[in-house]
Amino acid sequence: MNTDNPQQPTDEYLLLIRGTHWTHGMSPTKLQKSMTDFYAWVDGLAEAGILRGAQPLMEEGKVISGKQGTSVTDGVFVESKEAIAGYFQLAVPSMEAALSHAGTCPILDYGAEIEVRPIADLCRPMAEVKRNENNPQKATA
Repeated sequence: MNTDNPQQPTDEYLLLIRGTHWTHGMSPTKLQKSMTDFYAWVDGLAEAGILRGAQPLMEEGKVISGKQGTSVTDGVFVESKEAIAGYFQLAVPSMEAALSHAGTCPILDYGAEIEVRPIADLCRPMAEVKRNENNPQKATA
C-alpha cells in the first residue's frame, strides 16, 4: 500500500468485471453453461453472506470533464477488453480473501478479467484534508 496515501481500507472490496466480449463465438450450449456456472458462483457469494451488491452495466456511457462539466464525450468503449461489464461488492476481511473469491469466478476461464479494489474510508482529497488537520506540519510541506 502507498504509505503517502492517507486513505484507510474498509472491510469491503469491489470486484470490477472487465471485458464485455468474452462470450463472442460461444455456442448457445456453451453460453448457457457459462451463465449457469456464473450465477451459481454469484449464489455462493450470497449464501456465504459476503455479497453486498452487484449490478451489470450497460455497454454505453459518457464521460463528463472540464469546468462545470462543460465537456461530455463518449467514454465507454465496448469494443475494448478493458470495458467494465459490471461489479460485485464483497464484505471480506482482506485483499487476500477478495482475491480468493474473485479467482473462483468461472467466466475467467473464457477471457473475462476481474479487477479487485479495496473500498476506502474516504476519498483521497478528504483523507488528505483530515491528515493535514491532525498534522499541520504535513500541510505546509
